[in-house]
Amino acid sequence: MCIDFRDLNKACPKYYYSLPRIDQLVDSTSECELLSMMDASQGYHQIMLAPKDHKSITSDGTFCYVAMLFGLKNAGATYQRLVDKIFRPQLDRNMKVYVDDMLIKSKEAHHHVDDLNETFAVLRKYQLKLNPGKCAFGISGGRFLGFMVIQRGIEANPDKFKAIIDMGPPASINEVQQLTGRIAALSRFILKSAKKGLPFFKTLRKVKNYGLRNASKHLKTSKHT
Repeated sequence: MCIDFRDLNKACPKYYYSLPRIDQLVDSTSECELLSMMDASQGYHQIMLAPKDHKSITSDGTFCYVAMLFGLKNAGATYQRLVDKIFRPQLDRNMKVYVDDMLIKSKEAHHHVDDLNETFAVLRKYQLKLNPGKCAFGISGGRFLGFMVIQRGIEANPDKFKAIIDMGPPASINEVQQLTGRIAALSRFILKSAKKGLPFFKTLRKVKNYGLRNASKHLKTSKHT
């Protein structure tokens, strides 16, 4: 069931809680011999709502949700605060967590089982469940938060590069915005990315003499370099 929470979100005060920086998180996995990547089952639904708030999560008053839903204004920050609290003894030592995505990292392979057991003990204590279809255990590398994580560091996700290469010339401002977003996500892997993306950013700023035609021409010459 889909519910429109726009009015509720406007009425709710913003809960300011910082999410981890993805670039710093994935950078910390370098030189780890073994990794395990885990995903929480149903994410936000594992957090129960306070009984006094049940009546706010209903469209007609005949039913209500008892768990936190996707789409609520502070859902991401609330979940991040939870995992930061329960996994605090492990964070930055053998674990990284971004909302419902968990990464167990071991500098030495023979410590990995102990690191996993420590994590599983916390999950059991707080009755958090995993999605087995999205978990990978005891691997040397894999895809995590949009990056390819390997022992020597990180690599760009090839699917993201392919999406740019296969993209046709942008025909509208919305398509230019989509393209600049993809370029920004891969900027650390693209040589002189700021220079190559300049025509597109100038198009968005409506700089004189930099229209969609110029941006499209630049795309054809840049996506093979």
